[in-house]
Amino acid sequence: MSQNNQHIENQPEYKGLKVNKGIEQPPMVNPQHHNTLSKKRKTLTLNDYVDGILSGNRMILSRAVTLIESVKPEHNELAQQIIFKCLPHSGNSTRIGITGVPGAGKSTFIEALGKHITNNNGKLAVLAIDPSSERSKGSILGDKTRMEELAADNNAYIRPSPSAGSLGGVARKTRETVILCEAAGFDTIFIETVGVGQSETAVHSMVDFFLLIQIAGAGDELQGIKRGIMEMADGIVINKADGNNIEKAELAQAQFRNALHLFPPSPSGWDPKVLTCSSIMKTGIDETWEMISNYINFVKQNKYFELRRKQQAKYWMYETINEALRNSFYHHPTIKNQIKMFENDVLNDKLSSFAAAKSLLDQYFNESN
Repeated sequence: MSQNNQHIENQPEYKGLKVNKGIEQPPMVNPQHHNTLSKKRKTLTLNDYVDGILSGNRMILSRAVTLIESVKPEHNELAQQIIFKCLPHSGNSTRIGITGVPGAGKSTFIEALGKHITNNNGKLAVLAIDPSSERSKGSILGDKTRMEELAADNNAYIRPSPSAGSLGGVARKTRETVILCEAAGFDTIFIETVGVGQSETAVHSMVDFFLLIQIAGAGDELQGIKRGIMEMADGIVINKADGNNIEKAELAQAQFRNALHLFPPSPSGWDPKVLTCSSIMKTGIDETWEMISNYINFVKQNKYFELRRKQQAKYWMYETINEALRNSFYHHPTIKNQIKMFENDVLNDKLSSFAAAKSLLDQYFNESN
């Protein structure tokens, strides 16, 4: 083929234009590259997923968690079938919620405590919930980079998940992921929250022990903590108690102990403890794990452990119903078509918020019947 035929710009009618022949491309380093790309991952059946999870296959576990997080209805249906099959094999772990103000060193603390667990033959799953941007809906998902040692541990599994704006990152999908991790043989589950906020209530409703991480020397230690979170905490750890900060950490420890005496007794009968630790120096880590173990033994003996698990199961039944109804409403064709019109009427003071909501709900229920 001539150069003129290769480039239409070189035809006589295109005066003043000339396109030179390009440089011939060298062969690919890997001639099998295109073949590799064209091969799709094997489609797994329900039994493939369940057998893989029960045998501790992390790749299959991760693919199952991805199904849980997916918004596609067909993925959700398969995920629910997997969860149903795995449910009898779950419930045998210690679930620990970990929260704290930004900068408290939660990731470093989790790595230090996590290594303590895995070094003692424990199997740990860390569900690190990253905050999604409300504007871009993006998420950093950087916890694996902050837990390098734990990420490389064969007895640890770290799964960062975007919160997608759902209660600060903790929702039904996290609880379902816990079930799969337990079925895969992990005996300890950490759920790290995005920080002090609404998400703590949701985390508290899915864990056995709720741990609050604090730091000293950041102003009035008690001022930055909401009363509700203090009341939920089964234990408080003052992190970064090392070097010149030890004295400040001990002072903060005394302040928190005094504050806890002002709260009503815990339903479990347990008196929350306040400890100090240094995640960097690995001091106080053994004592923290001993506190958690003592709590679990305490609530198992007085039967509160089993009662709380049942209360949580009931809570998530209602949460699942609420979420399903919400999704059904907003995805209903009539609602999707009319909700913007009602929104504009409210913004232009043509209709009250309550009247608009009632009209939309009436339409939804009338068409659903």
